[in-house]
Amino acid sequence: QLALVESGGGLVQPGTSLKLSCVPDGFTLDYWTIGWFRLLPGKEREGLACMNSIGTKIFYADSIQGRFTVSRDNAKNTVWLQIDNLKPEDTGLYYCAAPVADGCRTPIIPKEYDFWGRGTQVTVSP
Repeated sequence: QLALVESGGGLVQPGTSLKLSCVPDGFTLDYWTIGWFRLLPGKEREGLACMNSIGTKIFYADSIQGRFTVSRDNAKNTVWLQIDNLKPEDTGLYYCAAPVADGCRTPIIPKEYDFWGRGTQVTVSP
């Protein structure tokens, strides 16, 4: 079973930025699409962004357009999610995941992704 590991979350003030990282556990990301998701309190898991294996196709959920940026460096075996101008309503658990089939499409649906990390907590509070 493949797994991913997220990091970079924390307790931050509104208006600041975070850059979350996603690295594979025991494999390379070269051929894998990566999606980012979050679980907000009282809500279902939400797809935020995805990027295909070579970074040529990127999609963002309409709800987060403009504040979130996904990037990757396959040489560093890492995918990132930058979140700018953080708001208290961004507080939640953020996950990365990979589907078996390469390819990024919208909408970004959690059930289409097969391998997940355990998430990194982002808390935005004054």
